[in-house]
Amino acid sequence: MSTGSTDVSDGPRGRMVSGHAGGGFVGAFTSEWTKLWTVRTPYVCLLVGLVATAVFTFYYGSIARINDKPIQPVGNASVSSVVLTQFALVILAMTTVTSEYSTSSVRTSLLWVPVRARVQLAKALLSALVGFVTAVVWAVLGIALAWTPFQGHADFELSKAAYQTVAMGVYSALICVLTVGVSFALRTAAGTVAMIFFVVSALPSMLLGLGGPVLLAINEYLPQTVGGYFMLGDGEAPFPDAVSLLILLVWAAAAQMAGLLVLRRRDA
Repeated sequence: MSTGSTDVSDGPRGRMVSGHAGGGFVGAFTSEWTKLWTVRTPYVCLLVGLVATAVFTFYYGSIARINDKPIQPVGNASVSSVVLTQFALVILAMTTVTSEYSTSSVRTSLLWVPVRARVQLAKALLSALVGFVTAVVWAVLGIALAWTPFQGHADFELSKAAYQTVAMGVYSALICVLTVGVSFALRTAAGTVAMIFFVVSALPSMLLGLGGPVLLAINEYLPQTVGGYFMLGDGEAPFPDAVSLLILLVWAAAAQMAGLLVLRRRDA
């Protein structure tokens, strides 16, 4: 009777080794996709982010008009909303990992996909894909809603709006990848949220508040700060947009390596 394995000859001595058929990375990704959309948390996160985007961008346009601010790209409203909406995606990405550790179902995931790096990569890619598409939708929605309250205090240039929309998607995707890595490293929802919030939001505020050339220089390389430069694309950043993107990639890669190190060294 077939058991789903195949015997193949290994070398001149004809040793027989057993190879098991499996879904590979595609199977792992499909499994993660199914698990993500069979719980309510992702839908709640997406809804909260959608509402936050709508409220924030409309308010941003209104304030710009009331305060008689200089004309700016209408996409700035959507980019500014990321300081809030990114945490909806952080929670969504975190849930793909920490929910399994809290229920011990991660053991089942690693049993079915024993290549641990493959499990982590599948979760990271899925979170990045959802983060990118979602942020692009939020960006378009924000531009549409902010245009009316701006009332002449914003301009719409298609190339600029397209850049900011895509950049917002890329930034959100990398924040999701960073979150997955931190989630594997810490394994708890509370610890992950606290760490991401501190690095992404609290630390920049602290460094700006304290001031000083050294602390301000450090702040320039933090994810949210460099991400803001990258998404605005206004040429006022201390380095080119490509360098800003590279810094974001380094943050995401470092988090993934830390998560993989813990995943390989500690039992599930």
